[in-house]
Amino acid sequence: MKKCIILANGKPPQKSIITFFQKNGYDTLICADGGANSALKLSLTPDYIIGDLDSISKAALKKFENKSKIIQHKRQTDTDVEKCLKFAINKKFNEALLIGVTGDRLDHTFCNLGIVLKFFAKINLSLIAENSYLKPYAHNVELKSIKGEIVSLYGFDSKTKITSKGLKYPLNNISLPFGKKESTSNVSNSNRVCIKIKNGVIFIIRDFNTMRKHGLFQFD
Repeated sequence: MKKCIILANGKPPQKSIITFFQKNGYDTLICADGGANSALKLSLTPDYIIGDLDSISKAALKKFENKSKIIQHKRQTDTDVEKCLKFAINKKFNEALLIGVTGDRLDHTFCNLGIVLKFFAKINLSLIAENSYLKPYAHNVELKSIKGEIVSLYGFDSKTKITSKGLKYPLNNISLPFGKKESTSNVSNSNRVCIKIKNGVIFIIRDFNTMRKHGLFQFD
């Protein structure tokens, strides 16, 4: 199982978050252009730096020019994060964790959430934003949980039907169309949360620190 971390040019994450995933099999670090600046600040060495290279600092470029594989794509028809994902798919990576894809620019954040929807069928994707862990699902899933864990669910259209077991506020074959209905801050009341999904995709967002503390990540 090949796994990679894609570090973008948004708000830098805590280094401990990256090292946690590196210790759990995400052993290739790909920086999306200016994500290399964050890698430099965090004393991390990327395996690859990919993008149009208009955001990487001179200091980062000098630091990594002989240590990382630098791949420049000047095309402007896709974002640097998309370039990294296309590279990962081409290199047969099975999973990619997106970090640094949120921050001060709401348009960039919104774009990157859209990229998750665009690519999740081609590569197993997850995303870290601050202390939140987001993962898309288009199939039935059983989540390892603890009582009291916050579990938020978001759908996108009225066709997608969701049924839950193990949540305080149960969902029974209902849709969560974006902008109309959601299941924010639902609460686990079991050590297993089962979600059945029909005809679409949903985002499930959980707290990273809770998951790490209680061993709730289900790594393959």
